Amino acid sequence: MHLLTPFHHRNTTTITVSIVVTILGVYGGFREVDEDKIKMLQTFGATKMQVLQNVIIPSSIPTIINALKINVGLSWVGVIVGEFLVSQAGIGYLIVYGGQVFKLDLVMTSVIILAILASLMYQCVAILEKRLMKGRS
Repeated sequence: MHLLTPFHHRNTTTITVSIVVTILGVYGGFREVDEDKIKMLQTFGATKMQVLQNVIIPSSIPTIINALKINVGLSWVGVIVGEFLVSQAGIGYLIVYGGQVFKLDLVMTSVIILAILASLMYQCVAILEKRLMKGRS
């Protein structure tokens, strides 16, 4: 009995594609935090959690936002590749099916829908970025 349904394959592909880039990018942002600020907080007796909350995360917000922007595209790539491989429905399936039966209109419509959805998600991240960066100068 196969435990993973096509839905699970799409999610697994999406997570696999996005997670490595996210971890490496955010970790790099954490490592670029000014060590003098961390040492100052530790001198005043701050715990590791306080250092994380008060210095590391606020300093890494631009890096986290950039990782989100990248992951908007990567997550759609993961979903589409997962649908190419195992799905019987969805945008990726429509692209493959349209290519197999020579229906360019179906392929192009699917690609345009994909582009619109990715653009909307990117705009949501851009709005989040404006809100989070408003207080910073």
